Amino acid sequence: MGPPTPPSRDDAKWRTAGDRMQTLLDAVATGGVAARERAEQLVREVTDLYGAALERMIEATVAANPELAQVFAADDLVASLLLVHGLHPHDTERRVADALEAVRPYLGSHGGDVSLLGVTDGVVRLQFQGSCKSCPSSSVTLELAVQDAVRAAAPEITAIEVVAAESDSATGVIPADSLLSRVRVDGTHANWQPAPALAELRDAEVGGFRVAGVTALACRVGDAVFAYRDRCGACTGSMAGARLTGAVLRCPGCGAAFDVVHAGSGVDGDGRLEPIPVLERDGVLSMAVPVSAEVA
Repeated sequence: MGPPTPPSRDDAKWRTAGDRMQTLLDAVATGGVAARERAEQLVREVTDLYGAALERMIEATVAANPELAQVFAADDLVASLLLVHGLHPHDTERRVADALEAVRPYLGSHGGDVSLLGVTDGVVRLQFQGSCKSCPSSSVTLELAVQDAVRAAAPEITAIEVVAAESDSATGVIPADSLLSRVRVDGTHANWQPAPALAELRDAEVGGFRVAGVTALACRVGDAVFAYRDRCGACTGSMAGARLTGAVLRCPGCGAAFDVVHAGSGVDGDGRLEPIPVLERDGVLSMAVPVSAEVA
C-alpha cells in the first residue's frame, strides 16, 4: 500500500503570500534604504530560523516513517518550502521529470510532446516532438506550460536547453527555437493568474471569465479545461453565447467552428482562436494572461 494521500486544501491564499510579503517590504522602503535593509534582514532571520527547525522535523519524521517523504513531496505547499530550504526528498532530474509528466496531457492536446534528455550542471535538456495542429500561438501556450512546470519544480536550474529533433524541418513540428524564447502574448509579457472559478465548469459547459483585465471564454471537455481570448477567429466578434458540441465551439455571430482541444484551430478554415494557457498550479486552476490589460 502506498503512502497516504495528503488532504485537499485551499492553497490560493498561500500562493500569493510572496506577493504580500513583497508589498510589505515595498511599503517599508518608503522609510528609506536603512529601513528596507532592516526589514529584509528580519525576513532572512525568520526564514533561516524556520528552515533550521523544519530540517530537524523532517529528519526525525522521515527516520520514523520513510513513506512520509513522498507525502511531503506530493503537497505543493510543503514541497515549495522544502525547495526553499534545500530539503526536498527528490533530486532535480526526478522533479523535472514529474513536472513534465504532469503537463504532458496538456501538450498532447496541442499535438505535442516532450522528452527529458537529462539535467547536467543545472541545465535541463529537453526535446519536443509532435505536430502543431493550429498556429504559432500554440507554441506560446506550450512554452508557458513547460517553462512554468520545470521552473516551479526545480527553481535551482540555471537554463533550459532545447535539442531539436532530426525531423523538425520535415514534419512541421513546433519549432524548438520558438518554444523557449522569451514568453510574450500579443507583444506583452504573460503571468499566471489564479482563476478558481474555472473548476466549477461542468462537462460541455462554456463560460465567460474576466481575469486580470482580460476577457476569456473557457469550456470543459471531459476532465480538461480550455480557455481562449473572447474573440472569434473569423469575424473578430465576441464569442459570448457560443455553444460547445463535442470539442467544437461555434461562434454565435458568424457560425464559424473551432476545435477547442487542438488550440482553437478552425474546423473549416475559419481562422483560429487565441489560446490562453490553463494549468493547475498549487491546486488552483490558473490562466496565463498578459500583464497589460490593454489586450482585453
